[in-house]
Amino acid sequence: MRSIEPMRSDHGAVHESGRPELATHVWLRFDSAREQHVLLAPEAVIVLNGTGADILGLCDGHRTVAEIVAELQGRYDRVIDDEVRQFLARLIAKRCVEISDG
Repeated sequence: MRSIEPMRSDHGAVHESGRPELATHVWLRFDSAREQHVLLAPEAVIVLNGTGADILGLCDGHRTVAEIVAELQGRYDRVIDDEVRQFLARLIAKRCVEISDG
């Protein structure tokens, strides 16, 4: 049985070996009216920038946080792994993302 507890280190960031995925009640969609990606959750819409959408697009429950960061570093000139972890931690706190230990 896999755990979906937030895998956090002592400083509150998500652990690099965690495997994030969208919660079952959350959908990543492109909103043509806003011309931006959004997260749709019950009674909430979270508008994302391009980087946020790219991060969440890689959160499939199979890739680790470290693998997601490496993928993003291949796409962008400057990716700071702590910022990716903090972004995921905020969405875990909002129950939009779940993370398993594999």
